[in-house]
Amino acid sequence: MKLLYPTSIKLDTKSLEGYSVSLHAYDAKKPIPEDLIDAEVLVTWANSPDNLKDAAQRLKKVRWIQSLAAGPNDVLGAGFDPSAITITTGSGLHDNTVAEHTLGLLLTAARRFYEMRDYQTQGKWPGHLGGPQPDRPAGAFTTLQDANVLVWGFGNIAKTLTPWLTALGAKVRGVARHAGVRDGIEVYSEDKLSELLPQTDALVMILPGSDSTRHALNADRLKMLPNHAWVVNVGRGTTVDEEALVSALDQGEIGGAALDVFEKEPLPESSPLYKQKNVVLSPHAAGGRPRGAEALIADNLRRFLAEQTLKNVV
Repeated sequence: MKLLYPTSIKLDTKSLEGYSVSLHAYDAKKPIPEDLIDAEVLVTWANSPDNLKDAAQRLKKVRWIQSLAAGPNDVLGAGFDPSAITITTGSGLHDNTVAEHTLGLLLTAARRFYEMRDYQTQGKWPGHLGGPQPDRPAGAFTTLQDANVLVWGFGNIAKTLTPWLTALGAKVRGVARHAGVRDGIEVYSEDKLSELLPQTDALVMILPGSDSTRHALNADRLKMLPNHAWVVNVGRGTTVDEEALVSALDQGEIGGAALDVFEKEPLPESSPLYKQKNVVLSPHAAGGRPRGAEALIADNLRRFLAEQTLKNVV
């Protein structure tokens, strides 16, 4: 049995030795070599669309695909059949890096680091941002202390992020498909959004990309937010209606947006988001550093060989 792993990430393959499989490296940007198309296990990370489409057509014996991404949209979009192939995700591998990036975006928004940087590049002193300032003024997002932060999409990343937010004094609530208390945080179902959004200073979106989440944050829901609220999206770009978001920014209906993901990536140069005053853009940089990939692959490989249920099955 052959297991193919990509050279797009440095893996300690010694942790995968000792199983009854042969390990083979492959270039995630080129077609799979002919002598490897009989592989039964494929590990993916940062594969090109052409590579995955080619693999979907030629790897006729593949039975399990381990994506190291939090969401396997690229694998599913390439044409692999999830009814015939077990597809597992890298859920949990990006929790710390995405949570850290999210915290950075929130602090950038609250403390207006983006505006300070703008002034710096112009050789100007942003005096209005320094000196005596009002402490936690009403109708403004200036600090995480006592801020109402709503996290929409309450999975592993949210569970990593929320203790950091509460440690800085934020009042955190969550939204998910099912209500309950998770790690001490009250999580509400989505039918409560009309009550929660008007009370929000910062909305953090960590939703996965799917048909059911497309434009989850639409024009109607944007209008529910206070005009000082910031939107932070580190989930999937398709979950936010960008046209509605730009309109809300233009009209001053929200305070700003800090975005790491977009409906189309790279974000086209023609996008009006580049020119928005209160917008911070990062180039899908929150994740990109899977931690603990070897342990997940090894655990799932052991389960696969023993014909047991794998972790993070789509």
